[in-house]
Amino acid sequence: MTFFSRPAAWPGLGPGRRSAAAIALAGTVLALIGMPAVAQQQTLAMWSHWPDEASKRSFIEERVKQFEAATPQCKVNLQFVQKADLYTSVKTSVRTGQAPDIFWLEPDEIAFAKSGYLEPLDKYIDLANLEDWAKRAWTWNGKVYAMPQEAYSVELYYNRDLMKKIGVTPPAGMQMTQAQFADMIKRSVAAGITPTATGVGDRPYPGAYFLQEILLRKLGTEDYEKLLTGRLPFQDPRVIEAMTWVKQLVDAGMFPRSMATMKLGESHYYFHTNPGALMFPIASWYTGRAFVAPEKGGQPKDFALGLMKYPAMDGSKCPECKTLAVGGSYVMYARSKNKECAGKMLSSLATVENGNKWMESVLLQTGVRTDPSRITSIYAPYFKELQERGAGARYFIGTPLHYMSGKCGDTFAQVLNRAFPGGLMSVNDAAVQMDAACKASS
Repeated sequence: MTFFSRPAAWPGLGPGRRSAAAIALAGTVLALIGMPAVAQQQTLAMWSHWPDEASKRSFIEERVKQFEAATPQCKVNLQFVQKADLYTSVKTSVRTGQAPDIFWLEPDEIAFAKSGYLEPLDKYIDLANLEDWAKRAWTWNGKVYAMPQEAYSVELYYNRDLMKKIGVTPPAGMQMTQAQFADMIKRSVAAGITPTATGVGDRPYPGAYFLQEILLRKLGTEDYEKLLTGRLPFQDPRVIEAMTWVKQLVDAGMFPRSMATMKLGESHYYFHTNPGALMFPIASWYTGRAFVAPEKGGQPKDFALGLMKYPAMDGSKCPECKTLAVGGSYVMYARSKNKECAGKMLSSLATVENGNKWMESVLLQTGVRTDPSRITSIYAPYFKELQERGAGARYFIGTPLHYMSGKCGDTFAQVLNRAFPGGLMSVNDAAVQMDAACKASS
């Protein structure tokens, strides 16, 4: 705090002018005392995941530089930390008042908001610049608690050249029937081509992508959510019917024999390079690894990447349904001493201009509103096709592990992600184990 001492004498001024000068000085002092929050510089601590994802890291670093240049009273101490370490640190530091002003979270950590550790962002950012579904993912008690930077949908990529090789032409609407899809799997196996590139060696979810999308379309959004939250049993006849069909595809050779040990990064290479697979059921963050130079693990420049819809079983309640999820987001610590600058920083990210820049440079969806007509990168055709696959979709927000936790989530990872698609478990055994774990957790 700055203190001002009153002069003992005011040479050259009469009593009246001295009084006027005193009033003027007092006014100046009061004005200075009243404006320290504006004049004093604040340094924000900001923790982000993505230390080894170059495009995301570069995007955030550039936005911070622009923010500091435009807002000189605010500085940002930006640090990139691996997700597991970041979560461990913030879960400890929020309780002691030592958490960074801004940090990275995903929506399955909404408990931070429910526990009072996060500041609502409604008065700091223009919520009109966020997608409605993204706001819902971070809304609790009527308030929005995060700036949803990253978003993704669950897509079914395919190799156009291999599709032609097995003599299959996708239908005009890009969604096969149950019979068409089963026939395609048989043709692929007969041609010696692995139908899907899937690896679960280091992840708890990719093996279940295909089944989850089939179940979503079979049940519709309401019953699908009940299934994921333990209010509808996996032994429901509709669920058993869907699992039985997927088991038939598994037995026909849909997944690679190395699925249990193949890591996620290896599954990308398996799909586009060696040995090459017909399809790749994966989230739309596929592009983050695939659209880099081939020498850095990206797909070949002439790779014929296509996007098709997941098939719909006969009698599906919602063939147009599709999973959409919010990923990495930025939140403000409720006990931050620099809320003014933290709010301005988050507000600077939540603009349509930055939404477009994210899609152009990171090649991934975002919860910030975008204007695809203004995107001009070489990947504009990809985003056009991605937009076409989502046209008319009815979105279900969140993946199974956003709803399942504890024993239910662990069982999902071991049973539906690994053992069932690996052909190691029957339909009945898988359903019974899921019900036993998820009913106990609900």
